[in-house]
Amino acid sequence: MRKEFAHEPDATRYTLRLDGQLAAVADYRVNGNSVAFTHTYTQPHLRGHGYAREVVEHAIDDVEKNSDRRVLPMCWYVAEWFDEHPERKRLLTR
Repeated sequence: MRKEFAHEPDATRYTLRLDGQLAAVADYRVNGNSVAFTHTYTQPHLRGHGYAREVVEHAIDDVEKNSDRRVLPMCWYVAEWFDEHPERKRLLTR
């Protein structure tokens, strides 16, 4: 199975595709110096395999490496991800 992560800025989302098929999405909105992650979604038949976690981690890594923005976790899943990764909380904003 081939995994492809992508940042789709025109669609304001990060994606994970498995063998070319959309598996998971992390939607966001930019507001000044922050990125608000608003929604995370995994295709129902693919849930339970950690794909949402992978796309969120890819998105957070991208924000950290390629911008000076802070993260606002509006989505409960992204907020929970930060609870599980306290070493990354320096990226959060109110």
